[in-house]
Amino acid sequence: MSAAWNMIVLSRRNPQLLTLEELAHAAGLHPDLVESFVDFGLLEPVERRGPRPFFDTAAVLRVRAIQRLRRDLGVNLPGIAVILDLTERLRTMQQELNWWRSRS
Repeated sequence: MSAAWNMIVLSRRNPQLLTLEELAHAAGLHPDLVESFVDFGLLEPVERRGPRPFFDTAAVLRVRAIQRLRRDLGVNLPGIAVILDLTERLRTMQQELNWWRSRS
């Protein structure tokens, strides 16, 4: 493990939160691109400390999904927003359906 990574880890108060730069690094993207996803509303920080946004570790998977949709399928940002919203709705409905099935 590199010394720079150790410094980043040691500087975090909550090891489950990532800075924008850490999130971008984990997803293999430039921080400006990840910031544009935030500005467009595709990603939401779970916390802000002053002007700095912090993200849950699950945001890494979301950023990777956004990038796959952009790169592999050529979907624009508004289209990605619709796809992610519908995917989340389907996931919620599936969980609800499973809950109802478990009650019978």
